Amino acid sequence: MWRELRDEYQGRGFEVVSVAIDSGGAAKVREYIEAAKPTHPSLLDVDHVTTLLYGFVNAPSSVWIDERGVLVRPPETVYALRGPEPVMPADATPDIVARVTFQLTLRDESRRYTAALRDWIEKGAASRYALPPDEVVRRSQPRPPESSRAAAEFALGRELHRRGDLDRAAAHFSEARRLEPANWTYSRQAFSLAGDERERLYATDLGRERNKPGAPPLYQPLDLP
Repeated sequence: MWRELRDEYQGRGFEVVSVAIDSGGAAKVREYIEAAKPTHPSLLDVDHVTTLLYGFVNAPSSVWIDERGVLVRPPETVYALRGPEPVMPADATPDIVARVTFQLTLRDESRRYTAALRDWIEKGAASRYALPPDEVVRRSQPRPPESSRAAAEFALGRELHRRGDLDRAAAHFSEARRLEPANWTYSRQAFSLAGDERERLYATDLGRERNKPGAPPLYQPLDLP
């Protein structure tokens, strides 16, 4: 979807920039970028700088930035989905019903988001989907002291992992996850970097974490008029 939109609106003041946020480096993301064959800039952020700057708490997420460099929509979950619609089997179990229903919801949100994005590209600041600064601030993630401490713990974990000290890295990653449980990028990155050691280091995975009672939502629904 992103490549198609970029190619369609090229030369009309619109650009797509995709960022892979992964401390695993180029080896972790190269095959996916090459398979997508993007015509737009595709960057790698190993230090999670964009996570801190924009307040991303999960992937995939996007922001809109206008020609002045001003944020007009804060981070939102968006899936670039194509292909045939999922079909609910006649004999679907409750688990399959939940899965298919979730996929259908994502499809609907993807279509709504794409329509809103096209409206903004064509109308600019006059688009009803371009938010004023005070609304962008209202919708942005708050940064209480716990969030700053979590970011520091996460940075320490990444550095210790880079040095090969997996156990101490896991301790700092776990503290970051405890301090800011709604930031799923911490869990995703910690579990990914752990590789085959994940179960020993954390005794859990993303699926088990998201299904815990009281767990924060993995994704927030789109807030579009």
